[in-house]
Formats: sequence, C-alpha cells, structure tokens
Amino acid sequence: MIDWHSHILPQMDDGSKSVEESLKLIEMQQAQGIKTVVATPHFYANDESVDSFLQRRKESFNLLKQSLPENAPKIILGAEVKYYHGISKLENLKALRAEGSEVLLLEMPFIKWTEYMVREITEISLMGDVKLVLAHIERYLSLQSRELWDYILNGEIFTQVNASFFASSVTRRKALSMLKQGKIHFLGSDCHNLTTRYPKLDKAQSVIEKKFGQTFINQMNEYGESVLV
Repeated sequence: MIDWHSHILPQMDDGSKSVEESLKLIEMQQAQGIKTVVATPHFYANDESVDSFLQRRKESFNLLKQSLPENAPKIILGAEVKYYHGISKLENLKALRAEGSEVLLLEMPFIKWTEYMVREITEISLMGDVKLVLAHIERYLSLQSRELWDYILNGEIFTQVNASFFASSVTRRKALSMLKQGKIHFLGSDCHNLTTRYPKLDKAQSVIEKKFGQTFINQMNEYGESVLV
C-alpha cells in the first residue's frame, strides 16, 4: 500500500516536530502495511523559493535517514504545493514533483474555484511530464459544482482523498460511491502527528476491502506503483 500524502519529515512544516516523532509515525505506517510513503511537506511560494524548500527537505530527510530501520517503508520525497494565482508560471514547478515520478500534489483553496483557477490547473495538467494530483478533494466537494467535477475527472487530473474519508461513518458511503465510479485515484494518511492526525490507512483499506474485495485493493496498489515509476 502507498501513502500518497504525509507530513513525516521532521521540522519541515506543521507535521512531525522531531526525528523521534517521525520514526513513530513511520512505525505506525509500517504496521498498517504501508510499503511506500510519499513525504509531502507543505510548500508555500510566498514563504520561500523552490530551491530553499528542496534544500530544507534534503536536510530533513538526511537527518531522518540516519535513524531509519532497514525494514522501513520506502520514502519518496515530494511536496504538497499550495495553489496561488499564477502557479503555472512558477519557475522550477516540476522540481516539486515526487522524486522519480511525474506526480505533483496540489492543495487547492477552500473556496468556490474560479474559471481562472480551473484553467490554470488544466494548464498544469497538460504541460507535459506532470501528473497533477489534487490533494484531499473530499474537503472541496461541497464547494464545487457537479459539472466542474465531471470536467476535472474527465481530463488528465488525478485525485487523492484522506483515509479519514473512508474511516468516518459520516462520509464512508460517499467515499465508496466515488471510488466505485473511478473518481478517487489515490489514498493518503495526511498524517501530521501521533495524537489528532495519525495514520489511518488500515481503517480505510478495511472498509474498501469489505465492500470490493482484496483483488480491488491489489489493483489499486498496482496502479499506484505504475504511476510512481
């Protein structure tokens, strides 16, 4: 299983605050059967340059790597990129893709998206060598029209939801329906800490397996692995 969205790198953002906390989060992910973790610390273009972010990320990972057990999940370095007007023109935008892949995780604003925003994310998805993934789309569902979602999902844009979307009894039915319709591509823990935002991918997988079976889970994982190549 792949965790597509996590904040496990120490002292990078509002996620893990120390190497010790990172190791405990990774231990939890491993216990849940996660084989690959995409580390996606927040990137805010207003706060720092791409080069500065990449250097901080490298230093954080090198610090963590010294203490990783040999059997730890594979960690792929990426980013959760905050959308802003003009992001499609950001120099070195592609450098924020998950390493070794074309995957770019984008966090959209919690508002009704404008025509300009939709045009811009479409432009990013079509620029070449980019597989655009919209982060935790369950947070935006009620803010956008059905027509907009149909447009996005019929294009070259991928979607990621958090495990809590399946784990919660309030949203579980909606999550399963969207998954069945092919409107969800990837799952992430979006884990930040050990108390309020810890990994729950095992609960999400259990819900999915109960509804659709192990073969469906296997196909999801195989598809995810092919995208990360």
